[in-house]
Amino acid sequence: MRVLTVAMLVLLCFGIGGGKAEAQAGPADPEQEQVAFDSDGVTLHGVVYRPTGDGPHPGIVLIGGSGPGPRAEYRPEALAFARAGITTLVVDKRTVGYSTSHRDFSVLADDALTGVRLLRDRPDVDAQRVGLWGFSEGGWVATLAASRSATVGFVVTIGGSGLTPLRTQTWYLSNLLRHNGISGHLPDAVDGPGAAVVDGLGAFPEADYDPVPALRQVRVPVLALWGDHDVKVPSGESAAIFQRELVSAGNHSVTTRFVPNAGHNGHRTTDGFDSVGGELFAGKSLGELDPGYTDVMTDWIHAVAADQAPPTSAAAPPQQPASRAPGTHPALEYAAPAALLLGFAAYPLSALGRIMLRRRPSEAGQGPRRSARAVSAIGLLATLGAVTYVVGILAVGGKLPPTAFALGQPLPWLLIHALALALPITAAILALSAWRTRARTEAPLRRQTLILLATAMAFVPWALHWQLFSR
Repeated sequence: MRVLTVAMLVLLCFGIGGGKAEAQAGPADPEQEQVAFDSDGVTLHGVVYRPTGDGPHPGIVLIGGSGPGPRAEYRPEALAFARAGITTLVVDKRTVGYSTSHRDFSVLADDALTGVRLLRDRPDVDAQRVGLWGFSEGGWVATLAASRSATVGFVVTIGGSGLTPLRTQTWYLSNLLRHNGISGHLPDAVDGPGAAVVDGLGAFPEADYDPVPALRQVRVPVLALWGDHDVKVPSGESAAIFQRELVSAGNHSVTTRFVPNAGHNGHRTTDGFDSVGGELFAGKSLGELDPGYTDVMTDWIHAVAADQAPPTSAAAPPQQPASRAPGTHPALEYAAPAALLLGFAAYPLSALGRIMLRRRPSEAGQGPRRSARAVSAIGLLATLGAVTYVVGILAVGGKLPPTAFALGQPLPWLLIHALALALPITAAILALSAWRTRARTEAPLRRQTLILLATAMAFVPWALHWQLFSR
């Protein structure tokens, strides 16, 4: 009985001890203070995460990436900064003047600077040590804001691009297509002529914003980070641009680093397309925050706040494919298919005119007419199909609709290839038929045939440029 009693007491003690261990809480969340302030005629709402302990503390304003960007998405970073003794402001992005079709980095920069002023006016914040943190699109905004105002004490970016928004987006889409099993030249068509058409039509907001002029005006310390699995921004090229432009302009504290096992947002990933652990946002994992990401930022900020900004240094970038350089002028990109469509449509339009005027064609031209109808139909379908399909991929962010695949290509793209290959053959048949019946063919039909053949000839170099003759 004594043995059983001792055993029960031991088990009970272990059970109580285990219960206490499980009940122990992690570090307490920093205090949160809801704030609202006006910027460019809009009232913005946010929250200030206040560190424990006596101040004044350094401060930081978080600038989110593209999209609606509610502040909840950046709660992990806000908590990490505040727990490290940095007063943090994170704001719901404005909805007025910001959408998928329109945005203004200048206005967003004004919002960020208004947030900086709010922190600088707080008694618990060191007014000379308030900086900006920008993620992805926020990298363009943060550097632009810092270039405009001496009130910004430092800049931290994660996943910031040194290229234009459109060029950055098309680089990502080409990566996404290849990740989804698309091989061959469809990604090149998206990255090159398709992007130029979208640019020429003005359908991509802030498409040609160049971050270089703003970088050249930033004199405060800069820490630029990228995940080593970043598939949305060409990190190697961007890091080189940050280093070159900031240093050449006289900035003596430029640090570029790459976060191991991290994706575009600096959180944990295996390949850049998934997220490992972390908090949930909109039903999806954000990925776990790694100390190698947060500690680098917070230690660097404290060094800057102590007037010990690190000297310029650059880490070697991971291996990534280079972004595609801009092709021909955007105006030519959408003017060329417009001219082709007009040339191929000329024949059916003239035939419609004859029908309306009740003019019957002569029997002599029936052979060329059949071939002309084929050239016109194939040319219209191939040109319109290529432009619509490639631009559509850009419009939906690379999310292809469910379709059959063959040879590593979606079926619609293969059909467009087949039409493009069939056009020169059909045009050759038309040319031969027109030559054989030239003596008996009416002058209007000869002119229409010449227009069709000239358009078919112009189609060939255009199709080569759009990757329609190669898989």
